[in-house]
Amino acid sequence: MQGRVKATKKSPQEFPFLPRIINPEKIKHAVFFSADEHVRNAKKVLEEKMPWITAAVFYDPLSVSNYRPDHASAFIFDDTALNIVDTQKIRQNTKDAVLVLLSSNEFIQCSPPSVAQEKHPYTCKADLVFAYDNTDCAPSHIIASVVRAAEDLLNITKYSKARRFIFLVVDDEPRWFSQFLPVLYNIIGQRADVMIARTLEESLEFVFGVKHESEIDDEAYRSHSHGDDVICLISDIFFPKGNDLNSTAGKDLIRLIRKYYPRIPIVVASKTKEADVFRDIAFVLPKGDPGSLKTLKKHIQDYSGIGEFIILSRQGKELFRIKSITEMMEVLGQAEKDTKEARELREILENYGDKDNFSTWLYMHSFRELADELMPKRIYGHNLIKALKQYLGREIFRMERTPLDIDGIKIFNLRELANLLKTIDPAKIQDYSDNDIFSSWLDRKGYTDLADELRPMHGSGPKLAMTLAGIIEKWMRKYRTSEQSG
Repeated sequence: MQGRVKATKKSPQEFPFLPRIINPEKIKHAVFFSADEHVRNAKKVLEEKMPWITAAVFYDPLSVSNYRPDHASAFIFDDTALNIVDTQKIRQNTKDAVLVLLSSNEFIQCSPPSVAQEKHPYTCKADLVFAYDNTDCAPSHIIASVVRAAEDLLNITKYSKARRFIFLVVDDEPRWFSQFLPVLYNIIGQRADVMIARTLEESLEFVFGVKHESEIDDEAYRSHSHGDDVICLISDIFFPKGNDLNSTAGKDLIRLIRKYYPRIPIVVASKTKEADVFRDIAFVLPKGDPGSLKTLKKHIQDYSGIGEFIILSRQGKELFRIKSITEMMEVLGQAEKDTKEARELREILENYGDKDNFSTWLYMHSFRELADELMPKRIYGHNLIKALKQYLGREIFRMERTPLDIDGIKIFNLRELANLLKTIDPAKIQDYSDNDIFSSWLDRKGYTDLADELRPMHGSGPKLAMTLAGIIEKWMRKYRTSEQSG
């Protein structure tokens, strides 16, 4: 067939590439019902950023209430619209419906859920509440993150059999997380989900499976909750605890996370003086300070498993910054020596193993099967180093023998991938881009920087294919330059 790329000579032994798709149930439909043209016009932006979604605008409550989509759907309403639609009927007609309120009401935007529901009862009909305006929270700016949050909620609550990796965001005011989620999703791409909680009770139920601290079972709390899935907590200090709407519930939540899940990195999103006491154990993100967002990205990449694997000394000094399993093998080679420095390094690595840092990092970099093997193991000393080298050595052997299969064509290297992208029918690569499959395969091959640049990629058709090919060729030149200078 003309235009096909001739693949590299088949390896004597090949291994299948099994991509990690975090949300098996994709939202395929978005329904807009709003009197505000800015909300309705966000449909165009959504279709550009999420081309797999079919979006529709409705103009009367009866049509929306009677709509019967055949796939998971996000229903997006403004304040007036949510007040007049039959949400019960929508849920009956749509098995996987997520109802979202985009509110322009300033009271709702800055109020805890119980307060908003007392004054505006219709807010309780929504699964998610976001704020919108004509500036920082313009519908066109937040719509993609709104629908992604709806998809995450659906998969976490209904399709969560496989192990997940979740950023837990805790804040009672929709205005803040409406501004923040576009930033967060740009950082994490398709590698993790986001769960929003707005009260201490919601947070405890998600992490521990209970609504009150006194109910936490020290022996069984892991088996009734999503705590093991959380890879980062981003929390305010002030949000409701029971009937106390102005409590410092964030302090209680942070204390409990530190006690039961010390591996979870914590971001305190607050400008208050109460946040300062956590600077030694958490990253403090002053709300409204744009300069801190760049630092936040680095913190998340360094400590949630998404970015490089950072090894710190007991004093907090950075010892190693690892990009690939090949580089990790080099560090393990230093740790197996019989020296004082090697013994200290082994002790540090033992601590990382106890906190599941290895399995989390490997999972986030598409070594799913290896991460699952390492997760339950508790090995120490030379046995830990020996086991890690054995597992990683196996993956390095497989790495060069794991092709990316696109429409029956096996791709083994960057040149083959770039050439294929220039010739293949763009429709055949859409799912690979939408589901982060290109980046996952590249991550596994050790092209971490290239994978990161592709992760926020959106679009469709020939333009998407040529953009992907151009980025890959740019990095091929960078890698050649680096090898020559090295």
